[in-house]
Amino acid sequence: MLSDVTLALPVRPVLPALVGALRTAGAAVLVAPPGTGKTTLAPLAVADEVSGRVVVAQPRRVAARAAAHRMAALLGERVGGRIGYAVRGERRVGPDTRVEVVTTGLLVRRLHHDPELPGVGAVLLDECHERQLDADLALAFGVEARGALRPDLWLLAMSATPQADRFAALLGGADRPAPVIRAEAALHPVTRIWAPPPRPVVAPGPGRVAPALLDHVAQTVRRALRERDGDVLVFLPGTGEIAAVSRRLADLAGHVAVLPLHGRLPGDAQDAALRPAGRRRVVLATAVAESSLTVPGVRVVVDAGLSRVPRIDLSRGLGALVTVPVSRAAATQRAGRAGREAPGAVYRCWSEATHARLAAQPEPEIATADLTGFALELAVWGDPDGTGLALPDPPPPAALTVARETLTALGALDEDGRITGRGRAIAAAGAHPRLARALLDGAARVGPDRAAEVVALLAEETPGGDDLPARWRRLRTAADPAATARWRAEVRRLRTALPRDPSPSPDPTLPRDLAVPAPTNGTKAPERGHKLQDRGTGTGTGTGTGTGTGGGGGGGVGWLPDDLAAGVVVGLAYPERVARVRRAGGSAYLMAGGTAGELPAGSGLAGSAWLAIAVADRSPGAPTARIRLAAPIDEPTAREAAGSLLRTEREIGWSGGDVVAREVVRLGAIELVDRPLAAPDRDRVAKAVLTGLRQEGLGLLTWTPEASALRQRLACCRQALGDDWPDVGDPALLDAAPTWLGLELARARRRADLTRIDVAAALRRLLDWRQAARLDELAPERIAVPSGSRIRVDYADPAAPVLAVKLQETFGWRDAPRVADGRVPVLLHLLSPAGRPVAVTADLASFWRVGYPQVRAELRGRYPRHPWPEDPTTAEPTRRAAPRRR
Repeated sequence: MLSDVTLALPVRPVLPALVGALRTAGAAVLVAPPGTGKTTLAPLAVADEVSGRVVVAQPRRVAARAAAHRMAALLGERVGGRIGYAVRGERRVGPDTRVEVVTTGLLVRRLHHDPELPGVGAVLLDECHERQLDADLALAFGVEARGALRPDLWLLAMSATPQADRFAALLGGADRPAPVIRAEAALHPVTRIWAPPPRPVVAPGPGRVAPALLDHVAQTVRRALRERDGDVLVFLPGTGEIAAVSRRLADLAGHVAVLPLHGRLPGDAQDAALRPAGRRRVVLATAVAESSLTVPGVRVVVDAGLSRVPRIDLSRGLGALVTVPVSRAAATQRAGRAGREAPGAVYRCWSEATHARLAAQPEPEIATADLTGFALELAVWGDPDGTGLALPDPPPPAALTVARETLTALGALDEDGRITGRGRAIAAAGAHPRLARALLDGAARVGPDRAAEVVALLAEETPGGDDLPARWRRLRTAADPAATARWRAEVRRLRTALPRDPSPSPDPTLPRDLAVPAPTNGTKAPERGHKLQDRGTGTGTGTGTGTGTGGGGGGGVGWLPDDLAAGVVVGLAYPERVARVRRAGGSAYLMAGGTAGELPAGSGLAGSAWLAIAVADRSPGAPTARIRLAAPIDEPTAREAAGSLLRTEREIGWSGGDVVAREVVRLGAIELVDRPLAAPDRDRVAKAVLTGLRQEGLGLLTWTPEASALRQRLACCRQALGDDWPDVGDPALLDAAPTWLGLELARARRRADLTRIDVAAALRRLLDWRQAARLDELAPERIAVPSGSRIRVDYADPAAPVLAVKLQETFGWRDAPRVADGRVPVLLHLLSPAGRPVAVTADLASFWRVGYPQVRAELRGRYPRHPWPEDPTTAEPTRRAAPRRR
């Protein structure tokens, strides 16, 4: 076949060495920059040397179709002859096909179906450096199939980057890596032109790209058209940005063709962007044009500097496409598009300083994406952890764990992580596992046709607003013929993927009454269907009379309005995203998974009591997620769609400062019913009271002066006499509350009951009988002073108890009293006859000698009726003043 092609491309001289390496080792790596011809000439060279069909795997559908058309054109043939292709929903091959270009996802499906790949002589994995999940799986499964079943199968990894050693080791083993063949490209020089916006632009993240940046990109395109010759290839992150820039360039239509290029375009529109035209062109492309495709006539590249990559918020289960700065490696590949056919130029919409800060390489998809589908593929292959496979990078453990938990909840995996029969049915649907689950289970509830229509809408991410039923109606009415055609093709594929029985393996996570399949032959619906009909159509505006592939009735099941049917399917796919409005008429919602969501301003869905949310994303640091696509539903639909999250629980606990005993019906985090329990379990109530006491502290008890004083006396004994005495600090008392509060705590039913507990009596339960007998001796509540008064001791500071006493009542004491077996001196606060402190001392003998004479001199004139003897140690103590003289 290669001999039929006379085109000389840079890869052609190394093809004999490549074929020789494959013949010798059975596996090889071909490294060739973009534009060298590896995608088109290498398959033809291999087909000349191998028996059986050559399968070429491309990460993207548009690239697969383009590669097949290019090879067929080089041979002077139409696609479907010796060159064919197969992508999702479309296949063009014939009995003479020798080279078939497929997507990597389709190759993974074929390996699952029959890992021996009968009739295939070689598998070529193109653009493996892009590290998409399906590409990693195709490589790993191909290596294992070749090693275990097909040692004669040739396996070739083709990459546009020089980082080939890791692929060589994966293909041949660490000890004997596969040979690496390199093709050098004599690319034309490309002039770099730094063209940053005049003012800084906010990074988009999960949101839309700033209009100011799109304005700047459009202006840069106009500049490039003025300054340079040839066609212009513009790199933008997604289809929305392509449409926006196309509108900004609409006035060029008279002399310049402005063409989009992305994977969602119909085949003829893709072909138009890949063919030379009779006038100058501006091709607005996504990353699909980085390395897999050749766009003829391009001399100028305008690079917006952005790429759209998948991200998963593991804690909330929200996946999104996030817009990030392009890597330096990707920027280099994009620039190289301008130098394939002649000298060119690249206009980079960022500064040279910003370029230096870009990441060197893009992150592999396995590091950031939702791994649910990836984990299902591993389980179907029989290696749930992927530990024995030739994966370029291992999956992140946390993301893989979340993915396996999701699959287990869907019934796709058993408790040991092995694939179930239901899991094989989900995998066979050829959609994300969540969508496949919604297709299988939704067919029994809303009809196979309507289930396929909604799942196709979700899978294809058709453009439009946030109202999913409105998008559905637009597709049915063919308001956008291209989008409708693509959608209908996917509906047909999904409808074919459904088994004849719409519910061959009921979802074990749903309540039994929700798992009853609905008839699909026009017979009377089961009783639950009549209940669904009884609730009316007030939530939505669907008529049930659509004209799409399934119509409003959907396979004969027409008792549920279209809007609610859409909600059921979305809820089956994403039960944790069923959401209820927080405030009537508002735009803030709480999802069943616990995540808060907000509708965009002006959304027509605002005020809907319930939503089934299909798409939501959350910016880092944002308090709520942004709802991007949803269907309005009612509570019965919410209960049905997210039935796996429906729980009825009896809750007895401490909340809001008191015991709460209630029966709660919840849909995940959403409370549907809350009613008090008439006779709550006494043990659980007691535990709730104890929890409340420990949460809020001992202040819930009534601390009388007697109880507080007793606690302080016990603290003094512990500090002075050791740990044999009870610890009465807050942590210790709370920890031992069931012991010292005893039956009073066990009988408490609410906060008020705690205030009635006799705390002083309860504290004494902490003492053994010896301690109880000696407490008043060791830490007396009152101390007798020489005057005969019994004065209360203040133990607030257990290391220095205080006795506040009038000075005249201490006459005759030579030393201050001591407590705790004489270990702790009492701190005397000596008071004047008016009760004001005149001295503070624990060394009374020293005070009598030094301090008292000064106090006597100052106060004897002020209080003449009170005695002020020169020697207080021998004076008579008194509590009274001398009587007044008449």
